[in-house]
Amino acid sequence: MKRFLQQEEGVALVTSLVMTLISLAIVMSVMYMITQNIQRTGALKRYKTALEASYGGTDIVMKELVPQVLKNIASPKTFLETTYGTSINLSVLATDSCLNDKLTKETSQWGSACSSTVSAKSGADFTFRLPSATGGQPYAIYSKIVDTVFGNTDVSGLELEGAGVAESLSVITPQHIPYVYRLEVQAEKVTNATEQANMSVLYAY
Repeated sequence: MKRFLQQEEGVALVTSLVMTLISLAIVMSVMYMITQNIQRTGALKRYKTALEASYGGTDIVMKELVPQVLKNIASPKTFLETTYGTSINLSVLATDSCLNDKLTKETSQWGSACSSTVSAKSGADFTFRLPSATGGQPYAIYSKIVDTVFGNTDVSGLELEGAGVAESLSVITPQHIPYVYRLEVQAEKVTNATEQANMSVLYAY
C-alpha cells in the first residue's frame, strides 16, 4: 500500500510539472502575440506619419514649386532656393535646363542629363524637410518628375482647379490642363530612414 501511494505521488508530480509547462507556454504565447501587436501598431503609426509627410511634400512641389518655376523660367534653381531655402531647407538638385525640360516638354524631348528613373531619391529634382507638428524629428522629402505629357491647352489658358465650369450658354467649358506630370515622392524620417513612405502621383497642372 505504501509503495502504491509513492507511485501515485510520482504521477502527481509529473502531472503538476506538465501542467506548469503548458501554462507557461500559454502565457509566453499570449505575451508574444501582445508584443507583436504592439510592434505592428507602432509600425503602422510610423508609416501613416511618413505617408502624411509624403502628401505634404507632394502639395508643396506641385502647388508651390512648379508654379513658381513656370513663372520664373529663366533661373528657377536660384529663385527657389532663395525663396524656400530657409523655411524648408530646399535644395534643387536638377539643373535649370532639366527643370525647364521636365516642366514644359514631353518626356521623350528631355535632355540626356534629366533623370526619369522611378526612384524618387535617386537623382531627385527637389529635396527639402518638413518639420514635425509635435516637435519630433523632421521628415526628409525627395521628389522627382519622371514623366510629362502635354494636356489640352498651353500655359496661356486659365488655371482652374476642380471640375469644368458652366458658362451662361448651355455649354460646358473643359478644365484647362497644360501639362500632366507623373511625380515620384519619398518621405523618410531624418534620424531613421526605414520609417518611410513612397508615392507615385499623377498631377494635372
